[in-house]
Amino acid sequence: MLKEKFFDEISSKISEAIAASPAKDVEKNVRAMMSSAFTRMDLVTREEFEIQQDVLARTREKLTELEARVNALEAKLLTGNPQDAL
Repeated sequence: MLKEKFFDEISSKISEAIAASPAKDVEKNVRAMMSSAFTRMDLVTREEFEIQQDVLARTREKLTELEARVNALEAKLLTGNPQDAL
């Protein structure tokens, strides 16, 4: 989304600059070059970023839960009653 907005802003400024000239082909070429450059930058959208941020938060929560379970199991084993650990 941010990439598209940025691209559209630049495109509109270029369009305004060459609106009175027969250089529409230049505009198309610039648009294609910029699109290619953005693709090579391997940018992500805000939506993709937020999805990955949510996945990471859930993963951290699960890790915290698992660490607590491991600590509880280790504590039970140290008390000498392994049956309680199961």
